[in-house]
Amino acid sequence: MIYSNPNPRFPHQRRSSSEENLDRFIPNRSAMDMGYAHWMVTEGRKEKEPPFSRSPSSEAYRRLLAETLNLNRTRIFAFKNKPPVPVELIPRQHTSSSASSSSTYHQQPKPAKPRRRIRQTSERALDAPDIVDDFYLNLLDWGSSNVVAIALARSVYLWDASHGSTSELVTVDEEHGLVTSVNWAPDGRHLAIGLENSEVQLWDAASNKQLRTLKGGHRCRVGSLAWNNHILTTGGMDGLIMNNDVRIRDHIVGTYRGHSQEVCGLKWSASGQQLASGGNDNLIHIWDRRRSSMAAAHRWLHRMEEHTAAVRALAWCPFQANLLASGGGGGDMSIKFWNTITGACLNSANTYAQVCGLLWSKSERELLSSHGFTGNQLTLWKYPSMVKTAELRGHTSRVLFLAQSPDGCTVASAAGDETLRFWNVFGDPAEAAREKSAPKANSEPFSWVNRIR
Repeated sequence: MIYSNPNPRFPHQRRSSSEENLDRFIPNRSAMDMGYAHWMVTEGRKEKEPPFSRSPSSEAYRRLLAETLNLNRTRIFAFKNKPPVPVELIPRQHTSSSASSSSTYHQQPKPAKPRRRIRQTSERALDAPDIVDDFYLNLLDWGSSNVVAIALARSVYLWDASHGSTSELVTVDEEHGLVTSVNWAPDGRHLAIGLENSEVQLWDAASNKQLRTLKGGHRCRVGSLAWNNHILTTGGMDGLIMNNDVRIRDHIVGTYRGHSQEVCGLKWSASGQQLASGGNDNLIHIWDRRRSSMAAAHRWLHRMEEHTAAVRALAWCPFQANLLASGGGGGDMSIKFWNTITGACLNSANTYAQVCGLLWSKSERELLSSHGFTGNQLTLWKYPSMVKTAELRGHTSRVLFLAQSPDGCTVASAAGDETLRFWNVFGDPAEAAREKSAPKANSEPFSWVNRIR
């Protein structure tokens, strides 16, 4: 039997006979008419269908079914409307950050953090006449009660940052010499004042009364102070470091001996277990509080000898435990980072200027340094890349002293040009206050569901 192919694209071929000896389940492909089969699948069935075999309702049902089951192949890879957003079974505002990070539900990306604008000029400038231009002293501190203490020659003045008022706390007698260091206690009320005659006075700033005088420890001026709860640590020109318990009469409870020259930098870690000291002998020591007894006076944890000039600038990192930053003087000009557990130097950056002070940001991974010769500027660094973010200029002499506000946003700097300047380096104080007062989201998952009592 000869079949006439209605499709002119395919040549006429003889249909294979049903009498051929073929396997019932495994066809012989060489005997198949592929062209005819393709035509029957695509076009032939349409011609055999009666044009009015389906009613309009059946045709509508067929189209709806094809649409529902995605049988309409014309929609494949077609740019149509976006798929609907899946319904969240648990409202996102009631899930904690840790739970939402591990959730399999769709998460909206966090909005990009706006770039912080850093002003290149100071917000305020105050006169600081007769401030001593001495690299080895520490004459500025900002307490937790938002009061700045600054030593000018033999006097100590207080500036209340909340109200902008200034008052004189004390002017010491000439026999005591100059004021060589100031440091607020953690309560923000009591102030320690180191003197040139080796004594340390304790004052109640709220009542303007002297509480006591610590004496008998050092033989020379006390240029550095650091509080650790009720322990006041003092560093002197004699190279000694002493722990003083201000609650008891015999106040000296420990001594560290390791520096051969003046101790010009002292900082306790946030945990209160490690003390970092820097000296004019170019050394840094890490001390353990538990080894401050007289028998263990020489047992430092680590001695760092990599700096080639006096080390006065010390700062413990607030977001990474056991990370210490240090800055070298005019013969060194570098900022180094230390692991105080192993004593290893992690990184070193050349600043090309004398490093006088260091401060970490409390909210960002940033470090602020103050410099002397030759720039007399403040430099903001991104950590750990140590890329310069900003340079703040305004002082005309080396910026010897730095202090940070309690909210962490503002920095006070004092220099040999007899000015005290304030910089909004680490953020806007008003915005920080709003974030602090804003109610925090409940981090407990399912906290909106009533508890079973």
